Amino acid sequence: MTTLVFARDRRDSLLAGALPRFVAAGWVLFLGLPIAALLVRAATVGRFDDAAAGRAVLDALVLSLVTTATSLGLAVLFGLPVAWLLARRPPRGAVLLETLIDLPIVLPPSVAGLALLFVFGRQGVLGGPLAAMGLSIPFSTIAVIIAQTFVAAPFFIRAARAGLRSVHRDLEDAARVDGGGEVAVALFVTLPLAAPALAAGLVMAWARALGEFGATIMFAGNFEGRTQTLPLLVYSEFQASSDAAVVAASILVVAAFGVLLGVRLARRGSVTELGGTG
Repeated sequence: MTTLVFARDRRDSLLAGALPRFVAAGWVLFLGLPIAALLVRAATVGRFDDAAAGRAVLDALVLSLVTTATSLGLAVLFGLPVAWLLARRPPRGAVLLETLIDLPIVLPPSVAGLALLFVFGRQGVLGGPLAAMGLSIPFSTIAVIIAQTFVAAPFFIRAARAGLRSVHRDLEDAARVDGGGEVAVALFVTLPLAAPALAAGLVMAWARALGEFGATIMFAGNFEGRTQTLPLLVYSEFQASSDAAVVAASILVVAAFGVLLGVRLARRGSVTELGGTG
């Protein structure tokens, strides 16, 4: 009997300890090896500095930074009121609205780009009126911003909605009792308490915008200096086996890793701070 119990405990210990570690190690290897190979290749590229300082890479980097910053600003400007509505005053069709907001997350990016063309293209819903005003959006820098905003804004809205919902109403009510108006309560109580979630949503939305490819190439095209962001540069230069593709890809990898690591450290810090103050 003792032998059977010992064998069972040993089996349970193996399943609970060694097996998950083995699977996790294999998964880390599966995910990390391609990234490591890319970074090693980038480090060993001949004339790496020249490739990194090349006109195509610099133009794509500057364009990516400008367009993602703009799209992030639009996501906050229009997304925060939507998140506030869903978190605090959900309308009757809130489920349908939330589904529609989350739809770009699961849509293939190429489908998103095609849908944007059917709205803003020459034959699109808004194409005619815009053309009458002398505006042509497709295959322009504005198209890049619209595509990035379309695919990235849902990430911010989801995080902001969750953060606003997590703020206890009692704290807001206490601020109102002390004489605070609705705007003051929102600015000095609600938003600061939801700040970790808002920050996480910001960086995730920025990372998604930075890595956007499919919707951009369908809606904005791939024109150097005008619509060619870093992901599009990787695609273009890879066809010629250029070092610029490796450089641009390594920049994207480092940026994405830094963003994700920063989000996790910020979340851990906020949890630690809340635990210490409790």
